[in-house]
Amino acid sequence: MSDCVIPAGEEIASALQLPPGQWPTLLDGLCARFPRIGREQWQDRFARGRVLDAERQVLSADAPYRVGRTILYFREVIDEPVIPFEETLVHVDEHLVVVDKPHFLPVAPTGRHVRETLLTRLVGRLGIRELVPLHRIDRDTAGLVLFSVRPDSRGAYQELFRRHRIEKRYEAVAPALPGCVFPLLRETRLVKSEPFFRMQEVEGEANARTLIEVLAGEGEWWRYALFPVSGRKHQLRVHMAALGAPIRNDPYYPGLTVPASGDYSRPLQLLAKGLSFVDPLTGLEREFESRRELEAAT
Repeated sequence: MSDCVIPAGEEIASALQLPPGQWPTLLDGLCARFPRIGREQWQDRFARGRVLDAERQVLSADAPYRVGRTILYFREVIDEPVIPFEETLVHVDEHLVVVDKPHFLPVAPTGRHVRETLLTRLVGRLGIRELVPLHRIDRDTAGLVLFSVRPDSRGAYQELFRRHRIEKRYEAVAPALPGCVFPLLRETRLVKSEPFFRMQEVEGEANARTLIEVLAGEGEWWRYALFPVSGRKHQLRVHMAALGAPIRNDPYYPGLTVPASGDYSRPLQLLAKGLSFVDPLTGLEREFESRRELEAAT
């Protein structure tokens, strides 16, 4: 089973490969897959042509449920909050778009955010229907995100990420660690935790590695450079918290707090500052850097 997002005009459709099940109709299967969405709401989406097959043909609610079939559907959120921060285009060519994302803006539709996402904004702004993010950074994190423009070259760039051929450099503001020797390599095993969106370190073979350097080491708050060797969810946040230096304004680690809706006063002090790699199409070195800055480490 897979569930992802793809552009469809200026809207973003979610793509779902139907999982195993014995439901007689597509409507029955979707109601079971998404129990929080009422049956009447799904019927309304079908009636308005908001559920499509892989060729973007409208499907009916009584279409037979076929395991493995890919369908497209449009998520809808009532009273979606507006994110009052703007992205900045860093680079655009026939294969890649590089964007400097603000804090609080999700990369792709998720939860309460459908239109107020980086992907949806870019599809509307650039008119590139085939735009797809090559990687993700957290909604709370600011900085660089790479997008693929063309399906015929997408695999070459995705392979860079799979083979760890892209150097990703982050900056963070976190408490001082005078007792540590830097550069420091943090290697641990990360697994899902509770609630579902958190991660935790456990015993076992390491699957997450982060190289940590100090950029400014004076006072209570230090500025760090973080180089994720692997790409586990919340890896940088968990590793810094485990060292006793949770990233400034982190609502998830080490403890869990829930900021009030619409409160943008305490952005997470984590920035995807740089990306560098050898372009698989041209063989040339490419390097991009965010112009955003974190708070002063004082």
